Amino acid sequence: MERMIGLWMYQNCGGSEIEQQIVNQLNERGIGTVRGLDLRYSKATAQGIECKGTRIDELDLFFSYNAGEQTAYQVYMYEYINDFTPTMNNFRSFKLAEDKFKTNSLLNKYGIKTADFCLCNKENPEELEQVFAEYGTLVFKPVDGWGGIGVTKIDSFDQLSSLKPHLDPEEYKYFYVERYIDYDGSDFRVDLVNGDFVGCYGRKAREGDWRTNVTSGGSVFLREPIPEVVDLARQAALVSGLEIAGVDIVYDRQNEEYLVIEVNGLPAFATPEQEQHGIDFNSRKIEKIVEYIDHVTGSKSCQ
Repeated sequence: MERMIGLWMYQNCGGSEIEQQIVNQLNERGIGTVRGLDLRYSKATAQGIECKGTRIDELDLFFSYNAGEQTAYQVYMYEYINDFTPTMNNFRSFKLAEDKFKTNSLLNKYGIKTADFCLCNKENPEELEQVFAEYGTLVFKPVDGWGGIGVTKIDSFDQLSSLKPHLDPEEYKYFYVERYIDYDGSDFRVDLVNGDFVGCYGRKAREGDWRTNVTSGGSVFLREPIPEVVDLARQAALVSGLEIAGVDIVYDRQNEEYLVIEVNGLPAFATPEQEQHGIDFNSRKIEKIVEYIDHVTGSKSCQ
């Protein structure tokens, strides 16, 4: 086959089956694949970039889709590869989406509303107290976390004081906080590929909690796409530059408007269990991904 792409994709929760469908559809279009290119086993020399016997810098595209097994070395190599081989998502947008502060700053620059936010210097703790006094209730977030890990709601000075001593100074060099949004405990997740709408579902926080993340106990349910929500998600994906995006949106009851909460560069496919509950747009997402890869690598081969 004239075109060849490399893949590194998660294998649990139906990931291996999804990868096989992607490979099959790429092969039908005359695009070959090399699977399992885990960048922890890669190396770069004067001769090029090699991983498990494959020269990544000679591929037409590198497709990485694994949120749970990233290491600092892999991300560094991902950035390096992007200088030689197209990546999906492109590294710049992938890295942007990993940083909540930078993402929200860019969205607001283009008029896309998010929760009010502030990045505070850890060496100036009084600044955080001033923000708390202004916002009333804060949500502390690691700028590069995912799955709700490390996210903490702070609604009293006592909580604020007890949180600060436990933050590892090496891990948390600054504080990123958002104003807590008055919402109904559910969100919209809108999936898009190359700006095209793929599907919409919702996540609902478990009783007694406010976080909708599945890893924090939230549940997933089928949700009708609202045109205003889909349009907002499309704008956020366009501004962030992601080829594949999952945009989380909530309705702010106090200000009566939809807000973007997060833009994800590695939005999960539906698990087999979720598909049984009607969240059945994996096939459309796979088709859109394959179409985009075909377009990008086809354009490259004609240059």
